[in-house]
Amino acid sequence: MEIAVIDYKGGNVQSVLFALERLGVQATLTSDEEVIRRADKILFPGEGEAASAMSELRAQGLDRLLPTLTQPFLGICLGMQLLGTHSEENDTELLNILPFEVKRFPADAQHKVPHMGWNTLQRLRSPLFDGLNAEDYVYFVHSYYAPVGDYTIAEAEYPAPFSAAVQHRNFYAVQFHTEKSGPVGTRILENFLKL
Repeated sequence: MEIAVIDYKGGNVQSVLFALERLGVQATLTSDEEVIRRADKILFPGEGEAASAMSELRAQGLDRLLPTLTQPFLGICLGMQLLGTHSEENDTELLNILPFEVKRFPADAQHKVPHMGWNTLQRLRSPLFDGLNAEDYVYFVHSYYAPVGDYTIAEAEYPAPFSAAVQHRNFYAVQFHTEKSGPVGTRILENFLKL
């Protein structure tokens, strides 16, 4: 099985490659269109800021390529947010693959921004979560979120519900870091590789 990890200088890439290696899976870090198109599965990790990420995707032509892909695709953290239509972070137009706008968490005395640390998953509704339970913990680090909608396949709360994971056709994505979420994150990566 050929696995491509999208290379767009999006952070946390090495952690994802190591997580795959621990599963016995070799992946290719690439921005090459031919390699990406022929891959059986695509991973799209990311950390950082939406406008810079979109600028890099545009510079490499990946903003046109990614929406056309038909193989199973997993966005992680910023890689999930970039699949939306628009981000409040620097008023950024995104890839427009899923119909959500990325919003900034409101800060209050009990809820600091960024949302950082362990939080539970709720209302799981996808084969991505086979073998997991509602209330399993995963690791988040983010200041922006996708609201809950028809595309939502798992939720978390901070303090209100938000999309912890989304799906549209072959495009799956998680807001949390699978590669930093211990056995739960490992199981999600294994389930994705079986899709």
